[in-house]
Amino acid sequence: MPTIARLTALEILDSRGRPTVRATCTLASGASGTASVPSGASTGSAEVLELRDGDPARYGGLGCRTAVRHVAEDLHLALAGQPFDQAGLDRAMVALDGTPNKARLGANAILGVSLAFARAAATEAGVPLYRYFADLAGVPLATLPRLTINLFSGGKHAGGQVPIQDVLLVPVAARTIDEGLAATYAVYQAAAELTARKYGTRALTADEGGLAPPFPDAEAMLADAVAAIEAAGLAPGSGVALAVDVAASHFHREGRYHLGGDPLDSAGMIDRLAGWRASYPIVSIEDGLAEDDWANWPTLRARLGDDTLVLGDDFLCTNPARIRRAIDAGAASALLLKVNQIGTLSEAAEARALARDAGWHVTVSARSGETEDDWLADLAVGWGGQQIKVGSITQSERLAKYNRLLAIEAETGLPVVTWPEE
Repeated sequence: MPTIARLTALEILDSRGRPTVRATCTLASGASGTASVPSGASTGSAEVLELRDGDPARYGGLGCRTAVRHVAEDLHLALAGQPFDQAGLDRAMVALDGTPNKARLGANAILGVSLAFARAAATEAGVPLYRYFADLAGVPLATLPRLTINLFSGGKHAGGQVPIQDVLLVPVAARTIDEGLAATYAVYQAAAELTARKYGTRALTADEGGLAPPFPDAEAMLADAVAAIEAAGLAPGSGVALAVDVAASHFHREGRYHLGGDPLDSAGMIDRLAGWRASYPIVSIEDGLAEDDWANWPTLRARLGDDTLVLGDDFLCTNPARIRRAIDAGAASALLLKVNQIGTLSEAAEARALARDAGWHVTVSARSGETEDDWLADLAVGWGGQQIKVGSITQSERLAKYNRLLAIEAETGLPVVTWPEE
């Protein structure tokens, strides 16, 4: 097993200009790995805690110097000189933290070390990172994930000009990452022209690179996405489909969904979502209900059936306990997997296994606050994710992951997961 020789960390800036943690793990063999930790804006209440300094005079309290110190001091002193496999390291860090949500050392410190160790261990073993991840999860390398790529953004990613968070493109006819990116580029350019003409706006973008014109409502957002697909010369549904990140928790107050017009109860919100699915080529709906609306998620799952993924993000928070509850209740059919929601690779691997054993799909997802690190692409491939959600095809922190997927595709020749799966 690899033996840790040294752990260090550095406070760096993410794609929103906010601090985050970059950790480096050096092994006794001399192999080393460095990894950067993402950060979310749209966060679930069950997520583990990112440790921030709280000094209002520096980065508005968002500094990460305390988390960096925990890597270089607490974790280094406790772990250096010892041999670990990935699961053993992650268990040791969880035990050292000793809190249910990683609040003492910080999930950003713990995840940075978990990821950096994985990179170092892969280097020591002489295998690509995606192969290390596949071996960690016991998953055969068989396919590349389907792309789900932001086209339009609202909600917390775009200043709330429309309540729902994202409309994404799913290039379902593409059989390679290269084909999927080319199709998305064509639609994105058509959408930029359409929105400039229709709304008189420049191609202003949101946190994850999605276009963010002043849509009057969610239906206009969806209709414009279909129009952009058609303007690019592609077929809505059979060529390029849509996925919707509703992020309903963010407009759910006092038991009602404030989506524009009269507030909706849960039944009304489910009707609205089913109406969108009937009117537009939607194959996935993420967080269609609020994270605490447990009683109605099974109804949403039953109403949408097997043709549309009922995807849980804030609802599940990559948390094995919440995933088990949702499986038992028949409340979802897909997991949005964000490693920093749970804090270690091993716990995220458990969440992935629970979802797959239940017959769910898994979408491996980036966060709105990202870095140029590309480990997520390797994770999505290694863990056999059916989808990957990175953001749009603009901004270097997004493109780093897409470019890494292109490199893995060239190296492995693996096909993209088909939709519907064959």
